[in-house]
Amino acid sequence: MSVLAVKSLSLTLGLPLFSDLSFALEPGDRLGLIAANGRGKSSLLRCLAGELEASAGDITRARGVTLCRVEQDVPDALRTITLREAVAGALADPEGEFWRVDVALGALEVPEPVRDQPLGDLSGGWQRTGLLARAAVVEPDILLLDEPTNHLDLSRIGILQRWLKGLARDVAVIVASHDRAFLDAVTTRSLFLRDVGSRAFALPYSRAKASLIEMDAAQGRQFENDLAKAEQLRKQAAKLKNIGINNGSDLLVVKTKQLKERAEKIEAQAKAAFKEVSAGEIRLANSGTHAKALVSLMDAQIATPDGRPLFRSGQKWIEKGDRVVLLGRNGAGKTQLVQAVLGAITRGHDQIKVPPSLVLGHSDQALAQLPPKAKPHDLVTAFNTGDGPARSLLAEAGIRLDMQTKPLGPLSGGQKARLAMLLLRLAKPNF
Repeated sequence: MSVLAVKSLSLTLGLPLFSDLSFALEPGDRLGLIAANGRGKSSLLRCLAGELEASAGDITRARGVTLCRVEQDVPDALRTITLREAVAGALADPEGEFWRVDVALGALEVPEPVRDQPLGDLSGGWQRTGLLARAAVVEPDILLLDEPTNHLDLSRIGILQRWLKGLARDVAVIVASHDRAFLDAVTTRSLFLRDVGSRAFALPYSRAKASLIEMDAAQGRQFENDLAKAEQLRKQAAKLKNIGINNGSDLLVVKTKQLKERAEKIEAQAKAAFKEVSAGEIRLANSGTHAKALVSLMDAQIATPDGRPLFRSGQKWIEKGDRVVLLGRNGAGKTQLVQAVLGAITRGHDQIKVPPSLVLGHSDQALAQLPPKAKPHDLVTAFNTGDGPARSLLAEAGIRLDMQTKPLGPLSGGQKARLAMLLLRLAKPNF
């Protein structure tokens, strides 16, 4: 028996996100939800959780089913309390069932010192883990995960995969993600969400994607054949029409009408193959500098916000054209190193030196440079682009015209990330 059934579901938010969507979720299902940025993945999860009303259709949950959605970002109300308290807050009786908190945190391998730190002070990876534990502690029948691998390091992604595989066999999970390897590792079914004609497969991502491409190609060939057949009927109708007029034959006139109607019916029923609309490409520009070293790390001490030492940088230089990746487990100090460099740029630092010609481009994990009430159009025109070019740039970055002059809060996480990259391009940083 299905734990959740979706029938003819449609959602329009400015533009149609999906329509006539139907699927059923069985106990133990592991369903991957795939779509481009801003195409309705998070909105569908919110509909399933009862947090957003669909435009049409029905969602039926089995009686007594418990459903939890793990959102992408930490709610403000949880940022000032400890991770342990945030998890306990999901329980109906936190004091009587507090033992469940340690079980949930243990299953996700959260170290003891991390559990009693304020959630807002933790790294993005630990925040994400805390939200997962908060959902798991109530032992839901259905778990909705919205981009669960965001901010997780590779080892934590491995722990998450093992954790999902260790859930009770009858727990159903829907995972919205762009992480193909993760989807292949943890899902058994795939749903490709589209504005029209969403497709579902009883296969993990890679095999489902191959089947989808083949199905779209076959539909494209069928569409071309249908149009060719309709065109042939129209040509036959035109010939018969001329013969009928010349011979005064009413039978041929009737036959001509029938051929035209058949052609119109074929054209009306023909379905073009789905084509994903590209969100465009964003290339960063460079304001240039004569300095050879943009950042000089002179054995800098990197510490936590409360002053606990994490590591020393050693002597290192970041030069023009360098592409540097910071690797380390969650909480090792990657973000703190970035913060130290930012401090050196804005306020100066005894052990981190930068030249006056450095032009900074910065985007943090929370995209704090994008205030929720700001409007994409205003953020772009602040760079003196003018109205028309601003609208074109935003459209190329995957932000629809109807969303460009509204507060950016409703944008998807991916759309916000693309907007942040667009603003970096317009700033023309050299670092």
